[in-house]
Amino acid sequence: MQEARRKVPEQAESSKSSKCGDGDCSGGCAKKSSPHLWGRRDIVTGLGWLSVLGASGGVVAGLVRFMFPKVLFEPAQVFRAGFPHEYAIGTVDTRWVRDQRVWIIREPAKMYAVSAICTHLGCTPVWLTNEDKFKCPCHGSGFYKTGINYEGPAPRALERLKIDVESDGQIVVDKSKKFIQEKGEWNLPGSYIVV
Repeated sequence: MQEARRKVPEQAESSKSSKCGDGDCSGGCAKKSSPHLWGRRDIVTGLGWLSVLGASGGVVAGLVRFMFPKVLFEPAQVFRAGFPHEYAIGTVDTRWVRDQRVWIIREPAKMYAVSAICTHLGCTPVWLTNEDKFKCPCHGSGFYKTGINYEGPAPRALERLKIDVESDGQIVVDKSKKFIQEKGEWNLPGSYIVV
């Protein structure tokens, strides 16, 4: 019986080797061709390379983005505000609030520019003509026409901005130079113009 068992595997091996040796793998050998174009190993390798290329692309994109930093484009700090005769005496002009956050106030003897930024948390107050005051809608701070605070949480008066008249007669406001009332700067040259 043992001899019969030995002969059976030997016969099977000899029959397989004879068919594979001739180039015909129709038997049950290991060299049988796959019916699929790509094997499992090829797909996993391809996905691995695809992830490496994706990560490399992300690094390159980050480096390119680093070369072009984010820049906040703000309006110019200096702007022309027209001629003094365009402003009515005794009024607060609100035409520059939206674009420049500035009010221009004309009194009988002088003009000055007031920053439209609340000294509490930086909100934009509104001019209430009927009440003759600036009122901050965020937290209720109130300011007189001159910019001095009298109600609410604002710790100090509104800031005045540098104002000047150029040689052609136009008013120029420089928002980078501020005059603070608590420091006694409202009477310094540049904080107002004489008209």
